[in-house]
Amino acid sequence: MRLTRDIRERIYAGVLGKMTGVYLGRPVEGWTYEAIRSRFGEISTYIHDELNLPLVVTDDDLSGTFGFFRAVEDGGFGPTVTAKAVGEAWLNYIVEDKTILWWGGMGNSTEHTAYLNLKRGIPAPESGSAARNGRVLSEQIGAEIFMDAFAMMCPGDPERAAQSVRAAASVSHDGIAVEAAVFLGALEAAAFVEQDLDRLFDENERFLTSDNMRRLVGDVRNACAKAGHWREVRDFLDRNYGYDRFGGECHIVPNHALTLASILLGGDDFARALMIAVSAGWDTDCNAGNVGCFNGIRLGLDALTKERDFRAPVRDRLFVITADGGEGISDAVREARKIVRAAAVVQGETANLPTERFAFEFRGSVQGFEPCPCVSSDGVVRLTNPDGRGLCISAVGKAANVSTPTFFDPNARWQGYDAIASPSLYEGQTVTARLDCDATHPPTARLYVCRSTDDGAFETVFGDSVALRLGTTQISWTIPPLGGQPILRVGISLCSRTDRACAVELRSLDWAGAPLQYRLAGVLRKNITDPAPFVLRQFVSSAKNFGLSLTHTLCVSHPDENGAVTFGTRDFDDYSVSARLTPQMHRRCGLVIRARGHRQYYAALLTGGDTLAIVLQDAAGDTILAQTGFAYAPFEPLAMTLIARGNRLEARIGETTLTAMDAFARYPSGGVGFRVDAGTMMVDDVSIRRG
Repeated sequence: MRLTRDIRERIYAGVLGKMTGVYLGRPVEGWTYEAIRSRFGEISTYIHDELNLPLVVTDDDLSGTFGFFRAVEDGGFGPTVTAKAVGEAWLNYIVEDKTILWWGGMGNSTEHTAYLNLKRGIPAPESGSAARNGRVLSEQIGAEIFMDAFAMMCPGDPERAAQSVRAAASVSHDGIAVEAAVFLGALEAAAFVEQDLDRLFDENERFLTSDNMRRLVGDVRNACAKAGHWREVRDFLDRNYGYDRFGGECHIVPNHALTLASILLGGDDFARALMIAVSAGWDTDCNAGNVGCFNGIRLGLDALTKERDFRAPVRDRLFVITADGGEGISDAVREARKIVRAAAVVQGETANLPTERFAFEFRGSVQGFEPCPCVSSDGVVRLTNPDGRGLCISAVGKAANVSTPTFFDPNARWQGYDAIASPSLYEGQTVTARLDCDATHPPTARLYVCRSTDDGAFETVFGDSVALRLGTTQISWTIPPLGGQPILRVGISLCSRTDRACAVELRSLDWAGAPLQYRLAGVLRKNITDPAPFVLRQFVSSAKNFGLSLTHTLCVSHPDENGAVTFGTRDFDDYSVSARLTPQMHRRCGLVIRARGHRQYYAALLTGGDTLAIVLQDAAGDTILAQTGFAYAPFEPLAMTLIARGNRLEARIGETTLTAMDAFARYPSGGVGFRVDAGTMMVDDVSIRRG
């Protein structure tokens, strides 16, 4: 089927629906059904404020769904999903004991167990098989909660969706857990073209392969058809499919039954289906996330605002917490584009997607923009996007300031999963905005960024003011040095030359390429009792011990292979990274460039006191692209530079230069970092330069 505007919009609505369900259900995750009923009755809107919790959270349902889907992106958006490729994505994007998964232990957490299997060299799908892990462990809920993106890349094609979901799910699960994920994935794919629930269920029951699952689906459909109230169905499920009947921490059967019941009982009411999924307890964010995704696809974008506006509080904001830190601060538009691109390949079409980071191409999308919390406006500011052409900024007053996050709010409260990422924007990068204005007296505009100082205050740095003209004006600004501090937000400040209301349409905002220059240097920790400065939070570390030093800028230490620490983004393409490295005990150590996770990068590594090598790291480990003899000694600092231009790599230390070529140009861009194997390395004077 063709990827029409409607199909693309339904993919976006599916992403938003997934997010909405997770954000609704997360505050009461782990609560009993009775506790939810006693405190809230029915949960029909966001309740985070009542519990003093954030709305937009770091969550396994979202990070896993969109993080593991990068297996498709890494494979060039090919139409076939394999368990092997998804398993490799697990190893690349998971930071052990920190990101995506519930780290409940070998034999207790299904996903943790599968990850350890993969790490030990047991390939997918054996990594998640019942034969290896046991039936109970392999039939928990995770297969279903991580599968939505793989289903959405197959609009109108439930057979292909079933294959893709089965491959992705089998990395960590088996048996009825995979069967449940496949059934729901097929329903989602079919929902792009069929909205009637009875027909959807009838036509896709062919994907039910076991008597147990056929019985479950039949029982749920019958109970929903007979019930006078949704709580009657909840009671039926508790008696016949409740947690007490199944082993493990979070079995698929009760939750799959409740997910299907919420869909059936909610009918064509998006809000009611989510209310049931959250109010009924069990795994609230997982179940509501699946329900929201399915109904976002089936009912379309307008369903998310029909009964109540679920979109406005969220503003498209999304965290995808992986080892690829620069992709962590994301939004619904950016993640939907990746699924659209994959769907286009499946359909044999060209995606024709915007190249700019912010292009607001879906109706109502704002991609995190809001009246700036760091710089106040002196009037009323409204942001709208009725037709997906651009972000309309309407203001009454002299000054209007709007911005979007590029990193975590340093004052944010977090619940559960770690907030680990890198900023998406850096000093030395050039921001470009394109604005349309049809006012008689156009305002002036200037770009700006907000950063946090070490004492927790906000500081705003502005570019030059530019007088907008009638029609389209493009403005650009290269961000000046900020001492290596993370940039929290990027924004546009409008200043009206009259007291009248002004309206400007932000058509796009973007930045590309590595920083013109970035530098982090000096001893940043003043004494052993000082808390770590905020600057440290921009690094994503798979090294077991990483932090500041009282004598150096950074200390990287890891007892095993591949202790990687990275920052930066996939915008960094042709650039050099330099640092003064002081090896201590180590097997290998050096600089990393063009990192796309912690198992996809190039590196210049020192080994054994006598060798310098340029390597490519991928799922197979290190591949040496070039090496030479180089004598060095522990505890003696070395000034190293690693350069990537096109498919050519060059490492320099003093008079020694080593070059290498990657004929396949596997990593055209990516972040920067450091690596230590079995030891410690001190790092000083980190510098990045474009070109």
